[in-house]
Amino acid sequence: MQHSQTHLRTRPIAAGHLRAFEAVARHLNFRAAAEEMALTQSAVSRQIQSLEEEVGVSLFLRHTRAVELTSAGAQLLMAVSQSLPRIDNAVRQIRQSAGRRSVAITTFASFASMWLIPRMEQFQRDHPDIDIRIDASDATLDLEVADVDLALRYGPTASMPSQAIRLFGEQLTPVASPWLLKGSPALAKPADVAQFTLIEAGDAHQTHLEWLTWRRWFDEHGLTKLQPKRWLYFNYAYQMVQAALTGQGIVLARLPLVAESLANGDLIEPLPRLRMDSPMAYWLIVGPRSPQRPEIRAFCEWLMVQSRITRQTIGEVPDPDTVDNID
Repeated sequence: MQHSQTHLRTRPIAAGHLRAFEAVARHLNFRAAAEEMALTQSAVSRQIQSLEEEVGVSLFLRHTRAVELTSAGAQLLMAVSQSLPRIDNAVRQIRQSAGRRSVAITTFASFASMWLIPRMEQFQRDHPDIDIRIDASDATLDLEVADVDLALRYGPTASMPSQAIRLFGEQLTPVASPWLLKGSPALAKPADVAQFTLIEAGDAHQTHLEWLTWRRWFDEHGLTKLQPKRWLYFNYAYQMVQAALTGQGIVLARLPLVAESLANGDLIEPLPRLRMDSPMAYWLIVGPRSPQRPEIRAFCEWLMVQSRITRQTIGEVPDPDTVDNID
């Protein structure tokens, strides 16, 4: 089948014949494709012919006893074989979730790993009929259009929308595993950290998170020229804390994210009076389509209880801007 350029169409093709095309291309046989689809062979042939007319070129070379894909057919098959399974999977998920209550949350990976997920077991036990989906990514999603209900974000007050609910603030403090400190020189004053490997975010000095750096902590304590025994760099906060947990060095940790590890003794805060304030805080933002759904309210109420516990654990004075409800 040959068509001139004047017959080529520019509008998107109808998708109805693509499944027949995929079946014929996979079997390279019209009869086998027809049996799989529970159609007559002539019906499948008509669908392929209509698709070829839509595309504007032949998709198959028809021989007496077999068919083979043209180069155009092979190109189309590559796209169709990727798209149809994704569509089928999406429909399957929609069918499975129909009638179920669910909460979709977007947050950054370190907060999900270090604060949210470890606390989730209680909510799941109290609400076994609510499904939870967590999208852990550093990308900031637009709640007006994204398929999520809640955002848990990190940033200064000035960067948050007016409806954001402050969960808790943050301080930075050196922490290490107890066995690292047990077998090492004394760590009693700020300058003593130079005897250890110091763990830090590799890109902190090139980003807006420079206040999380050891250099800022040094400057605050009059140690502008101090250099540690060794540096160890990672991309994410949870990686840095994991390295500290396994005794690889000392990390300047975000206190809310390590509060539980400090409370259970997995980490030690050797210089508790030398905490450094951070301008950052942790926030809850409820999507515009979600506030009145019972499952969203239940999750937000649970989240505020957990946030209050964290504030108490880190010794944060109650903040007048903190609101413990979503109204």
